[in-house]
Amino acid sequence: MQPYTPPQYKKSSYNCPSCGAFAHQKWYQGLQNEHSMAAFKVAGLELTNCIHCKAISIWYLGKMVYPETNIVPLPNSDLPADIKSDYEEAAKIIQKSPRSASALMRLCIQKLTNNILGITGDSNLNDNIKRLVENGLPEKIQKALDIVRVTGNNAVHPGLIDLRDDVTTAAKLFDLVNIITDYMITNPKKISDLFDQLPAKDREKIAKRDRQK
Repeated sequence: MQPYTPPQYKKSSYNCPSCGAFAHQKWYQGLQNEHSMAAFKVAGLELTNCIHCKAISIWYLGKMVYPETNIVPLPNSDLPADIKSDYEEAAKIIQKSPRSASALMRLCIQKLTNNILGITGDSNLNDNIKRLVENGLPEKIQKALDIVRVTGNNAVHPGLIDLRDDVTTAAKLFDLVNIITDYMITNPKKISDLFDQLPAKDREKIAKRDRQK
């Protein structure tokens, strides 16, 4: 998964919400009339121009108002369909309501861990993460989940609003959903696909070796 830097106010480079490339952004204050009339400015209004695709983004009072979508990375293609739907819904509202987006993304993490572990009923997210760490999820990811209050002593119950959440916190939650999916679904699938491409006789030798352990 490629690193993703969300659009941030006054930041000189980030992933463009139009083309998705990590590119330099030129900032402009206000507007200028193209006709012979005098130039004019609108207080609080700023524009950015992507050097890569030349697309314009509009910011007002420090928030991006156009385009409204694509300020977070696309969901991992291996994310289960129902969770991907929640992810995309949260992506649409992150600028207008980062608290609501964060609540929805914590719920995504709960549903994702349930899916990976095969849990169909109620579960404890802290316990789920511990089990995933035992199954190969790096402990650093567990610590990152503590920082954004998914797990740990300051954890927020999935789906509940936390007044401390902001766009930065919400963006980290999107990243974590993709990272967990990468480690626990995408990478094992890639390894399995590589194994399946081995000649049958080689797979038989490996199976025989493993039976002798």
